[in-house]
Amino acid sequence: QVQLVESGGGLVQAGGSLRLSCAASGRTFSGYVMGWFRQAPGKGREFVAAISWSGGSVYADSVKGRFTISRDNAKNTVYLQMSSLKPEDTAVYYCAARPSVAAGLRKVDQYNYWGQGTQVTVSS
Repeated sequence: QVQLVESGGGLVQAGGSLRLSCAASGRTFSGYVMGWFRQAPGKGREFVAAISWSGGSVYADSVKGRFTISRDNAKNTVYLQMSSLKPEDTAVYYCAARPSVAAGLRKVDQYNYWGQGTQVTVSS
C-alpha cells in the first residue's frame, strides 16, 4: 500500500521559514514526479510546486523565489523549503505523486497518490 506522510508544518510568524517533508513508502517511486499542493479554508486545492525524478522543478507564481522543492531519491523523500512566509500562505499542505512528467503537472486530478496533509499557519 502506497503511503505519503507529510511532516514539518506548524505556526510561524510572517517572514519566517519552515521546511516540510514528505516520506513515501509502499512501492518504488523511481521516475515519479512529486508535488506539493495546498488548500486554504474555503478554497480549492492549488498547485505549489513539483519536481521530477531528475530534479527539474516548476513553481506556482505565488511562491516562486520564496519556496524551494527538492528530493532525496535514496530516501524516497521530497522537501519543501518555505521562506519569507506570508499570512496568505496559511493552508493545509499536501504531498502528491504521479508516475510521469507528461502534461498536467499543476493539476490536482493528475496525481495518483496523496498524503494526509500538514497544517501551516503564518501569523501577521
